[in-house]
Amino acid sequence: MSDVGRKAHWENVYTTKSEKEVSWFQENPAPSLELIALAGLSADAAIIDIGGGASRLVDALVKRNIGRITVLDLSAAALDAAKERLGDRGAGVEWVVADVTTWEPSQAYDLWHDRAAFHFLTDASDRSAYIRHLKEAVRSGGHVIIGTFAPDGPERCSGLPIMRYDAGILGTILGTDFRLIDSRRHDHITPWGTVQRFQFSAFRRA
Repeated sequence: MSDVGRKAHWENVYTTKSEKEVSWFQENPAPSLELIALAGLSADAAIIDIGGGASRLVDALVKRNIGRITVLDLSAAALDAAKERLGDRGAGVEWVVADVTTWEPSQAYDLWHDRAAFHFLTDASDRSAYIRHLKEAVRSGGHVIIGTFAPDGPERCSGLPIMRYDAGILGTILGTDFRLIDSRRHDHITPWGTVQRFQFSAFRRA
C-alpha cells in the first residue's frame, strides 16, 4: 500500500468509527505498561509511541508521570481524538502526524513503543524503512517494545493483510545490537468479544 493509500485508509477508519468500534480498542494497555516498567525509565526519559493514534497508553503514561512523550500516527483524526480526550493533561505531549516509513526522527529516544503498527507493513521496503528509522531514533541503552499479532493470531486487521511475528523473528530483523529482555503472549479481547492473539517483545539496545 502506498503512503497516500495508507493515510487515506486510517483517516477513514478514525473519522467513521468510534474507539469501541475498532478491534484494537484497549481500555487498559497492561501488557505495554508492564514491559515499559522493565525499562526503568526516569521521569524525563524520551518515549515515542509509534502508531499510537487514539490509544490510551498516552493517558496511562501521563497519569504515571513517565517520560517526555511523543505520539506518532499517520491519522490526524486519531491523534485529535486522543488530544481531545486528554485535554489539558496532554499539554506536554508532542503529537506528530507522519508515516513512520517516511518520517525522519529529530531527536533520540529512550523507548520506542509500537503496538500493532509494524505488523501492517507487508512490503519489504516499508519494513526496511521502519527499522532504519528505529535505529536512527533509539539511543544506545534504549529500549524497543513491539507488539504484533502472534504466529497463531489473525491474518488480517481492519480489512488489511498483516505480518505475524514471534520474538525470534523480530530479534533477527532488529539485529545483534538489540538484546531480547522479555517476551510474552497476550490474548486481546475485542469490543465484541473475540480473541486476537498478540505477542509483545522487549529489547534493549547495546
